[in-house]
Amino acid sequence: MNQNEKNAFVIESHSIDYVDPSERHGKVRDLFTLWFCTNIAPLAVITGAMSMLTFNLNLVSALIAICAGHFFGAAILALTSAQGPQVGIPQMIQSRAQFGRYGALLVVLFTTLIYLGFFISNIILSGKTLHTVVPAIPVPMATVIGAIAATTIGIVGYHLIHKFNKIGTWFMGGALLIGLMIMLPHINADVLAKGAFNMKGWFAMFGLCAVWQISFSPYTSDYSRYLPKSIGIFKPFIFTYWGASLGTIFAMIFGTVAVSIGSTTDAMEAVKSGTGLFGYALMILFLCNIIGHNAMNLYGAVLSCITSIQTFAGQWIPSKNIRVALSIAVLVLATFTALWASSNFISFFLNVVFALLFILVPWVSINLLDFYVVNKKSYDIHSIFAQDGGIYGKFNAKALTAYFIGIAIQIPFLTNAFFTGPFANVIPDVDVSWVIGLVVSFVVYYLFNLGKIKGGLERNLQNEKK
Repeated sequence: MNQNEKNAFVIESHSIDYVDPSERHGKVRDLFTLWFCTNIAPLAVITGAMSMLTFNLNLVSALIAICAGHFFGAAILALTSAQGPQVGIPQMIQSRAQFGRYGALLVVLFTTLIYLGFFISNIILSGKTLHTVVPAIPVPMATVIGAIAATTIGIVGYHLIHKFNKIGTWFMGGALLIGLMIMLPHINADVLAKGAFNMKGWFAMFGLCAVWQISFSPYTSDYSRYLPKSIGIFKPFIFTYWGASLGTIFAMIFGTVAVSIGSTTDAMEAVKSGTGLFGYALMILFLCNIIGHNAMNLYGAVLSCITSIQTFAGQWIPSKNIRVALSIAVLVLATFTALWASSNFISFFLNVVFALLFILVPWVSINLLDFYVVNKKSYDIHSIFAQDGGIYGKFNAKALTAYFIGIAIQIPFLTNAFFTGPFANVIPDVDVSWVIGLVVSFVVYYLFNLGKIKGGLERNLQNEKK
């Protein structure tokens, strides 16, 4: 076992602070296993089944929509992931370079709530799954066990999360491949005749898959910031891209095939009945996957909490002990919430998340444009941690204006469980607001920074002539 592998079981010393070049290590291909494994999850299987159960697509058009949506959304996810080795800090504190020290708080607070909600939801899900696998363990006790397991991995931190997913890729990928091989012989003419292509359902599934990938963007560089800066942009982009897209596509296709050959409308029941005795092994592996994925939710939630607190604490950089203590506090509060929550908490929370994603979409546009075009893949780390915001200031009016315009323009087109805008039915029952928000916030921020962008291009041309 090499030194880095030993370190996988030592509590990470960093929290939100900069990772010095002397501490950079790791292999860029680890990004593939991280994003591949974490996306082979029960929720992805269930979401894939929606292509037929909810959107009434046939098997072929469902598979095309799933692939197209993830290949599109994963490009955005991978572009944020590739920032990590260049800046060496977590994604949320990096947002200060785009929005200013205090201007970044809104997105940070929103992201923290999302992490915490997912953590609680997965605690509930892990408890129910463990109880299903071992009925002798009562659901409340199973819930606590799942929460403690996820928190332990999250506390150890970055290296153990990577190692867990590296090992899990082989088990989860292999298990789904075996399960798929068991189910494929059951696909016949009757199965292929189920459902039909329809533009409304196809675009809805495409959008759901694209948003799935985009929703991971606020914490991608958290898991790439230890890689050496010398690896550049392309390698972390490509390994993240294929890991995130292929892992989720695999899981969603698995769910789609399971419900297409079965007679039940419950995706997980369809998986169990479609794979026979092997379904029991799948449930055990899904439980491990939920715990591993939830460790990432806890880790991200704690880093975002620390970022929020540090905003008002000058140049104070929290130690690993603060991260550990905060992780334990989140464990206790989240577990009590999970035990108290009603049976429909998960579905309610997911509706809330998808309803509020319009707040996240403009951030993605501004983040990518600012990093790759406006600031040429380089940020001043000292200013990001400076009490007065350094060269980025406390508020970036241009970024915040583009951000709020991106939010406002989406509202008339929104359609979700809580609100339907006056122009929501451009495509009936399909939420196209995120596409509009993505484009408008990008264009507005580009126009705001046109002078700086042109100046940078002119300087590059002059340097090339020299």
